Amino acid sequence: MKLFKRIMLILFTIVILIVVTTIIFFRTAPQIGGKPSGDRLERMKGSPNFINGKFQNTVETKMEMTWEMIRKPLRHYLFEDKSLKNPRKTISVKTFDRDEFNSHPNDSLAFVWFGHSTILMKINGVTLLIDPVIVGKRASMFSFMGPERFDYSHHITIEELPKIDAVILSHDHYDHLDYPTIKALNDKVDRFYIPLGVGAHLEEWGVQPDQITELNWWDEIEFQGLNLALTPTRHFSGRGFGDRFKTLWGSWVIIGSNKRMYFSGDSGYFPGFKEIGEKYGPFDLTFMECGAYNEGWSEIHMFPEETAQAHLDVKGKLLMPIHWGKFDLALHPWKESVNRLAEKAKAESIPLFTPQVGQMVSLSDSSDLDSWWENVD
Repeated sequence: MKLFKRIMLILFTIVILIVVTTIIFFRTAPQIGGKPSGDRLERMKGSPNFINGKFQNTVETKMEMTWEMIRKPLRHYLFEDKSLKNPRKTISVKTFDRDEFNSHPNDSLAFVWFGHSTILMKINGVTLLIDPVIVGKRASMFSFMGPERFDYSHHITIEELPKIDAVILSHDHYDHLDYPTIKALNDKVDRFYIPLGVGAHLEEWGVQPDQITELNWWDEIEFQGLNLALTPTRHFSGRGFGDRFKTLWGSWVIIGSNKRMYFSGDSGYFPGFKEIGEKYGPFDLTFMECGAYNEGWSEIHMFPEETAQAHLDVKGKLLMPIHWGKFDLALHPWKESVNRLAEKAKAESIPLFTPQVGQMVSLSDSSDLDSWWENVD
């Protein structure tokens, strides 16, 4: 009996230690970020889609996890072949040339894709960096666990980047908002354009309040001759325990003197794409989410065929898939998303833009249309 009580006491103590450690972690870990308060929170409360302390999608979006949704991924991770979920060999990337990027003519568009959703863009002479995940090696709140970035022949560093006029963020998930990247970028960026509430994270990490501009859906702002607009998506936010929907998420419209771009961020397919197309289209180029989909979360991430349809809905011309090629965030093979999109794009006569990681391209380029991933095992 004494032994049983001792074992129970030990187990109880372990549970208490785990609970206390978890609470301390979520309250003190810097990568979790900050909580909106004060004037920021008051502005959030003024948003028509901020209801009962949470932002709402424009259409009903189910987030509940059923047993069936849990069972399939669990079976996959325990029993099924996962050899194709990650590249088995190093992905060869192009070497970024900062001088070439800086010298690109101001009257044309140039951009570089650094994998997943990170885009470096020069438009009208203005340099933008979108959803930068550069320093962090994992799309996770932990440095020792979570989705690890694929093996590239070279991962771009902050030191290699040019001076950044503005960073644009779509939402606060770890594969789009990276704590060590923001810390390292702080002295290299003039402005940050972000959805409502996300500024609490940036200020927690040392970004000055006067560098931050937070927008609600359909808000527009002028920046150095560019017109920027935050537009809705069907997704969610959150970095810690209990903070889901506490900051806004969205997509971005970027309009220069002679080019229009659309950056989707993360989204399930929804009627809002047509509304965006009617208001701001047509777009010369769309950066569209294509990856990390699953039947269990189909309302917050698109299947590749839906990616193609969303591109058509926003009245896009050239389509470039993003949200793939760097992290394993779902159950499908890493090449499946782009292969399915390529097949659908061909059927719909959609020009597909697929540059290599690190390759600087402009809309007049055609050499980047090769299916480079087919040569990667």
